[in-house]
Amino acid sequence: MSSISLPTITVRGTDQQMGHAQGETYRSLIQQFIQMRFDAAVTYFAAAGRGTVDELRLAGHASYALFQAWGHGAVVEHNAIAEAAGVDPKDLYTAANYTDMRDAVILAGTSDNEGCSSVLLPKSSTTGTTILAGQTWDLNPQDIDYVLAVHRVPDNGLETWAITVAGCPTLVGMNETGLMIGTTNIKTWGARPGIGYMSILHRMLSSSTAQQASRIVERTHRAGAHTYWIATSDTILEYEVTPDNIRSRHSQTEAIIRTNHTLHPAHQAVEWQPPSSSSRARLARLTSRMKEQRQDLHTLRTAFADRSDGVDSVNRYVEDEQGTQTNAVMIGEPVSRTVWACRGPADRGEWVSLAFEREHSPA
Repeated sequence: MSSISLPTITVRGTDQQMGHAQGETYRSLIQQFIQMRFDAAVTYFAAAGRGTVDELRLAGHASYALFQAWGHGAVVEHNAIAEAAGVDPKDLYTAANYTDMRDAVILAGTSDNEGCSSVLLPKSSTTGTTILAGQTWDLNPQDIDYVLAVHRVPDNGLETWAITVAGCPTLVGMNETGLMIGTTNIKTWGARPGIGYMSILHRMLSSSTAQQASRIVERTHRAGAHTYWIATSDTILEYEVTPDNIRSRHSQTEAIIRTNHTLHPAHQAVEWQPPSSSSRARLARLTSRMKEQRQDLHTLRTAFADRSDGVDSVNRYVEDEQGTQTNAVMIGEPVSRTVWACRGPADRGEWVSLAFEREHSPA
């Protein structure tokens, strides 16, 4: 089987110019992506016995209105992408932040197995005594066709690399200071129209420090529950948030590992579903692996390729028939601004080094 390649695009200039370049380059792909996400919602709502695409659109369009007042340059870039791609910017926002908008419509049903796995390693856990971080991004199997790496070199602002899907803002990434961010999905009651998680991540990546990125998570009118992680040359931290509540984890000596269920009691009390077997197994497997030895970028990449637990493994295949697969993986070392990524599962994707153009002191 040949490796799955990761498309990349470099965009430069103003927010308008960077957005237009993405929309023009991926016009057809963005149009197909929106339809794919809405089709996925039909299937999801049918399985749950409630919810409609019209309700999804209502939640997304209400959230887009809030985004317009909150997003600053990100709004300009988003609208430019939509205009160049010939799509409704409200529908693009809804599709991009699909999990938040879907959760705002429906929070009932049987347990699902979607989600991601993240690992933040302190200096004491790595061979080079430097912080390492990374995650898988696992969601709809069909999302893999839209995964790409976007390299932004703005006239005003930090150079960034982000893994995302066509036409969308940041999902996981690193900026020129070495600050790295990412997310995993959790589900609690109380989802609502609000700022979508990808918009939050996108703004976090424009931060020069962990403190700045933290304030964005803390002060934003969030649409749904998520975890958000931050790694710099000297800091690892994670936020577990609901729309109305927030808890954090910091560590100088222990790995911070996360899958897709809540860990804080206050959030467990309002969690939508019991933790899936996949989420529990992935958390246990990664926790065990991180304790076995000091890690480097190679062993972390190997950990994300682990298939020890079959369909509940960290590395997730479409043929597992769990309604999800690993669509992308990113790992990085903030102090050296080293970042590697692949499209698809860690053992099937072609790993690419994403290099920065600008010189910058590490975060």
